[in-house]
Amino acid sequence: MRWSELDLPDLPVGAGLPALTEALRERSAAVLWAPPGSGKTTLVPPAVAGLGPGRVVVTQPRRIAARAAARRLASLIGEEVGGTVGYAVRGDRRSSPSTRVEMVTTGVLLRRLQRDPDLPGVAAVVVDEVHERALDADLLLALLVDVRAHLREDLRLVAMSATIEAERTAALLGSPPVPVVEVPGALHPVTTTYAAVPPGLRRSDDRGVTPAFLDHVAATVRRALAEQTGDVLAFLPGVAEVDGVVRRLAGDPALAADVRPLHGRLPAAEQDLALAAGPRRRVVVATSVAESSLTVPGVRTVVDAGLVRQPRTDHRRGLAGLVTVRVSRAAADQRAGRAGREGPGAAYRCWAEAEHPHLPAHPEPEIAVADLTGLALELAVWGSPDGAGLALLDPPPAAALATARSTLVDLGAVDADGGVTERGRGIARVPADPRLARALLDGAPLVGARRAAEVVALLAEDTRAPGGDLVAALRQARRERPGAWRRVVDDLHRHVSGTAAEAGRGMTDDLAVGAVVALAHPDRVARRRPGAAGTAAYLMVGGTGAVLPRGSGLAGTPWLAVGDVDRRPGDRDATVRAAAPIDEDLALEAAGARWREDDEVGWAGGRVTARRVTRLGAIELTSAPLAEPPVEGVAAAVREGLRQEGLAVLPWTDAARSLRERVAFLHRTLGEPWPDLSDEALTAGVETWLGPELARVRGTRDLARVDVLVGLRRLLPWPEAGRLDELAPERLAVPSGSSVRVDYSGEHGEQPVLAVRLQETFGWAATPRVADGRVPVLLHLLSPARRPVAVTADLASFWENAYPQVRAELRGRYPKHAWPEDPWTAPPTRGTGRGTGLGTGRNRGS
Repeated sequence: MRWSELDLPDLPVGAGLPALTEALRERSAAVLWAPPGSGKTTLVPPAVAGLGPGRVVVTQPRRIAARAAARRLASLIGEEVGGTVGYAVRGDRRSSPSTRVEMVTTGVLLRRLQRDPDLPGVAAVVVDEVHERALDADLLLALLVDVRAHLREDLRLVAMSATIEAERTAALLGSPPVPVVEVPGALHPVTTTYAAVPPGLRRSDDRGVTPAFLDHVAATVRRALAEQTGDVLAFLPGVAEVDGVVRRLAGDPALAADVRPLHGRLPAAEQDLALAAGPRRRVVVATSVAESSLTVPGVRTVVDAGLVRQPRTDHRRGLAGLVTVRVSRAAADQRAGRAGREGPGAAYRCWAEAEHPHLPAHPEPEIAVADLTGLALELAVWGSPDGAGLALLDPPPAAALATARSTLVDLGAVDADGGVTERGRGIARVPADPRLARALLDGAPLVGARRAAEVVALLAEDTRAPGGDLVAALRQARRERPGAWRRVVDDLHRHVSGTAAEAGRGMTDDLAVGAVVALAHPDRVARRRPGAAGTAAYLMVGGTGAVLPRGSGLAGTPWLAVGDVDRRPGDRDATVRAAAPIDEDLALEAAGARWREDDEVGWAGGRVTARRVTRLGAIELTSAPLAEPPVEGVAAAVREGLRQEGLAVLPWTDAARSLRERVAFLHRTLGEPWPDLSDEALTAGVETWLGPELARVRGTRDLARVDVLVGLRRLLPWPEAGRLDELAPERLAVPSGSSVRVDYSGEHGEQPVLAVRLQETFGWAATPRVADGRVPVLLHLLSPARRPVAVTADLASFWENAYPQVRAELRGRYPKHAWPEDPWTAPPTRGTGRGTGLGTGRNRGS
């Protein structure tokens, strides 16, 4: 077949095809920028195939989009899918040796690349919807750039984008940047109507999107049907919300339209029904699968609930999952654009116009917010554990990647250096998250291969089990979900079928589901919190609290394996969305890597507490008193006790307090080697200075018997300590012959203080100094009643300038005490006599 001879539709992107093919001939890579609805997915693959022999592989972000694109292109050339045009998605493939254009999901092509990076038989790869910044698409693009650089220079590569990041993508694909082919849009005008939520109505609560908000969305759809023409496309965040709105509309006898759900879980026949124009008006209620890569014919009106389900990870608590968030302005514009593909349209937004500027401008790239365990395994299999040298649009956050690698080490998928193990390669071959792949491989011998595949297929979806009961959800899936879900189960089953694990151990469904979930998420194994039977509060191995939805039949179950949780910002506990019961033996088997026995020594209620504790992660299993706790544990407990109680609980004698103050002064003044004796330093180094005495401490009563002075002496530096009395004398001799204590407490400032009666200092001309003469002592000169009359660090200036005034004021008040006119030569005295004193007068120059 010659693609150039095909009679393909005239779509806006056709104007850019000559430039695109020319860029591919010259550089073999290009970026095509064109708005949604311009025909990229329909016309670009045939144009690329027309450049020469070999298969053109086109990636789509979702299974439903890959199948729909293949069907549309096959119908345009008058063939059935599986001939010239085929597709391959997880659990479903329709292609043949004659297939020239193959639509695949991003994950399918990633697994092919990991198996054979040469991509034999493939002439070109077209990566669609690059702008969505899905994690696997970012990785796929980086690996394809690596393949072109080192293995396949001839491999043609086209990245198709609907955003202005095209230039950035072009720089990623080559140096100099590869050509960017820009195709102007040809969308029809779309009018916007804001349908604000009524006052007091909440969009969501702890159980998810509220029924009242779904009522509001359904009412907005009815309004749109009444005010506009053509079909209506309504966007909801998830399957449960889609089903809720479908029930509200389909049960309305006044609604003159067919109501069709559209999401990835539906059988192919029901998806086709939603994608095909009907004999009368339709309301298609869809998740984000219809946001960009799918064309829903006949749509002239969009109703946007303004919510989207996105991956988020709480790396501190190890919780990963999908959360419902407000849509970005870019995504809202893209949704609205679906109404303008076939003619003028209308968009109804279920929020107030004043809210719109406060929505995020763009959705965050998944690599910045999602769990990176799958990415880390793919990088390890590729041989680049940290992604160095790969052309990623954004580097993975270091903390998130480290957490992911730690998880892979726990799974045995990578070694300590990040290199992939044989077990890791086996896990990577399973088309599922590494945790789920591990659960499939290790769960099959326990529960049987088929049942393990069923549970993993259920966990791989955004499952919201009634009351959080995953066993009930599995039984419902078996009854009501043929087609796509069963194909996924069959695909997973092939990875563990034909082995001795086929039959399993004959468990009931309850324990079997719980066993697989526990193997997938050992950190989410949970035990009921202590309290009355029937409680819905649990503690998970990872340390996060979890509560079951109100009215859940699982409440009171002693042990749970939690498959999915939501945790809203500000909430202490997560809400369980899917879980199954397990027993303690299964919990220990699944989370055995988190089992540990520790001797715990702590401080509580003024006492050292010591016990031997067995834990499964954060869950305490058993404990017993510990008679002889380790000394290092006691030291740490006493250190904590001193932090709580303060150093005042120790018996501070005057000698100990004085020694501490003198050494602290030298530390402030001279620095090392004189030690820091602050409260913080003494508390932190308690085992150093209290040393052997700690082993006998069991509480504050024992601390009150500790010899603090001996402990402080252990901290003195040697041989410098021999000069302690010289550098910071405890007492100073004054002219009267008295030995007066020096105050080094720092209460009066940094200088040491000598408080002495003025009469005892007559004849003292020079202020005493300490610390090798570096610091003058601050003299507090006292009256006979021992009240300060002067404070000075310059005694000579005091005698010369201030003393005459002091003498004039006080000699009448204290007539029995000496108040000589000349303090330089007067003899010092301790008492009241005016005669000769005990000291010797000095000349002015002394």
